[in-house]
Amino acid sequence: MNLPRFRSVATALGVMLVFAGCTPSGDQAAPAAQAPAQAQADEAAKKLDTYHQLLRIGNDEMATTMGKDIVSRYPDSAAAKEVQQSLPEIEKRWKETSEKNRLQGLWLYQVSPMQGGTQSTATIYSSQPSGNDRVRLVLRRHTEWGQNAFLYSGGAHGFVCKANCTLHTVVDGKDTGIKAFAPSTGEPALMIRDDKAFIAMLEKAKKITIDVTMQDGEKKLQLVYEVGGFDPAKWQSVSKGKKK
Repeated sequence: MNLPRFRSVATALGVMLVFAGCTPSGDQAAPAAQAPAQAQADEAAKKLDTYHQLLRIGNDEMATTMGKDIVSRYPDSAAAKEVQQSLPEIEKRWKETSEKNRLQGLWLYQVSPMQGGTQSTATIYSSQPSGNDRVRLVLRRHTEWGQNAFLYSGGAHGFVCKANCTLHTVVDGKDTGIKAFAPSTGEPALMIRDDKAFIAMLEKAKKITIDVTMQDGEKKLQLVYEVGGFDPAKWQSVSKGKKK
């Protein structure tokens, strides 16, 4: 017998047997391939359960985040297909609620003593300009002075307005004019002549833009107010003071 040849054949057979032992059969390979897919399906199902729980407690923000995660990470899963049925509406509702809350949060309502009487105010700052240049729009009811609407800069310099002036104003894209006057007492304010008409207009508006000129170098400003969150019920009425 040729011994070297025999050893070569034996070695080749041994290698083949080793590979045969390491290579799974068709029946064994299928479960191994299915394992990761099943694990992902289980994960997606758990996240779907959390998505449902968030909807039950009314947390649209977290539900939207969870829903997007399911669709992104498990796009071919049954969970993703189910989420896609409700996610657009949930996200739309969340965005609308968030915007509503943002607009409502721009207003500040206060009732406080004021020069021998009581005043109730609803105040909003200009969205543009912001920072040190922002200007307040104030709706005020006072027990002695009645109702007013005015702009207040709060700085050392007021507005340019000789006697009566008409402020170019845009209300939800429509041009109009608002008559105003500077108070004789010298406060950095502009009083709106027809406060009742202005407030009635404001209650129906979403955005009001008012052009003004400041005394400081006659700087021109375009004041933008996002008034859509105004709540008339939060602007309290005050009783008129009794005459002595």
